[in-house]
Amino acid sequence: MSKATTENRGRRNIVIGFVTKKSSDKTIKVEVERQVRHERYGKYIKRNSRYIVHDEKNEAQVGDRVGICETRPMSKLKRWKLASVIEKAAREGADQ
Repeated sequence: MSKATTENRGRRNIVIGFVTKKSSDKTIKVEVERQVRHERYGKYIKRNSRYIVHDEKNEAQVGDRVGICETRPMSKLKRWKLASVIEKAAREGADQ
């Protein structure tokens, strides 16, 4: 048997969303918006999902646009981890 690497574990889902809450150390809440087609009328409707995400380095802040990927269960609700911070939110009072 070979070592378990990311190549042979299968494809992991990656989604993009916004950080809505920085709840505790190494934990953030991310809201992901998606569009689904209505079954009868065919109109596209926005749906939101909220995920509890593991942020190992505490790099994401509220308002940041982030990419998250599926991982093993970290706790009762954490099944996602931070893959990357795509875009930083504009901070008030920040020098530019």
